[in-house]
Amino acid sequence: MSAILEQKCPNCGGAVEFDANSQRLKCPFCDTEFDIAAMQQAEEFKSNSVQDINWNSQNSQWEAGETDGMNVYVCNSCAGEIVADATTGATTCPYCGNQVVMKGQFSGELKPDLVIPFKVDKKAAKEALKKHFKGKKFVPKAFLSDNKLEEIKGIYVPHWLYSCDAVVEASYTAEKIRRWSDSKNNYTEKSTFNVYRSGSIGFDNVPVDGSTKMPDDLMESVEPFDLKDAVPFNPAYLAGYLADKYDVDVNQSMSRANERIRQSACDAFEDTVQGYDTVTSSFANMNIANGFYKYALYPVWILNVKWQDKIHTFAVNGQTGKIVGNIPTEDKKAKLIGGLGGLAAGALIYIIAAIISSL
Repeated sequence: MSAILEQKCPNCGGAVEFDANSQRLKCPFCDTEFDIAAMQQAEEFKSNSVQDINWNSQNSQWEAGETDGMNVYVCNSCAGEIVADATTGATTCPYCGNQVVMKGQFSGELKPDLVIPFKVDKKAAKEALKKHFKGKKFVPKAFLSDNKLEEIKGIYVPHWLYSCDAVVEASYTAEKIRRWSDSKNNYTEKSTFNVYRSGSIGFDNVPVDGSTKMPDDLMESVEPFDLKDAVPFNPAYLAGYLADKYDVDVNQSMSRANERIRQSACDAFEDTVQGYDTVTSSFANMNIANGFYKYALYPVWILNVKWQDKIHTFAVNGQTGKIVGNIPTEDKKAKLIGGLGGLAAGALIYIIAAIISSL
């Protein structure tokens, strides 16, 4: 049991906890609940997947003159490096709120392949925050009346986008339970089936946050972003906004990408095993081909709200207006309130299903 409790939430990456009321595992960040058997199944899937994913780069380097007019600012407190256009004056760090100073001309980093331009403006982000506060249960009334918006910054958050094709084989033990009664007795009949699944599934642009300053659970909860609005990167999109420089490189991000892909594949194939009362994973194996990654910038508004000398950070999806953030509750336990992060992945599954035996 202890191994299960130490697992991370497959949706947002937060540590799950056992909920005594529901008798299920629950993520305190995104509120998703899981059956213990389902978490064991996910762990079995990962442990039985024998092949790691090899990723190929499609990144490009900066061309001569492309970084003209782009400066790097460094935070005096958290040492974070922020990219902005040359017209940006003194500013503050969107993550910790401390002063940042200009360091010099931007240079020496991979060039983003894509950028999703901001569609939600500052006014709309503020309105989203106000609506977010309304109707929340268990929130202290003092917070609703006394909080103060200290700062709002539009920032492009670096992301690594992973794409691949996967071939999956999985088997499950499934049960059908039938109950009936007569005048004397109650009866229960259990039928056990071995169910086999195999097929292929494609993943497009699975995102992984490339900034340590942006909490992964916050960033994944503000998803999804729709790449239909993505355009080739141009420094002009930075005008009036900031851009975080990635400090988690593509190699460091691969483990999270692999985890999200494996979990999503596990869920997709399990969803095809229907018509049973219980389903338990017996074996799973996944092989990967055609893996490659890209570097993209996603638009996010960071809103820092001060209450009782503490800063509460909220994030607004700069494309859709979706908002998440830490709201204090009456028991002083802050939890992430917002939608679940979903994989921005296109998947087409070809299933060959066979019931091997029936008892």
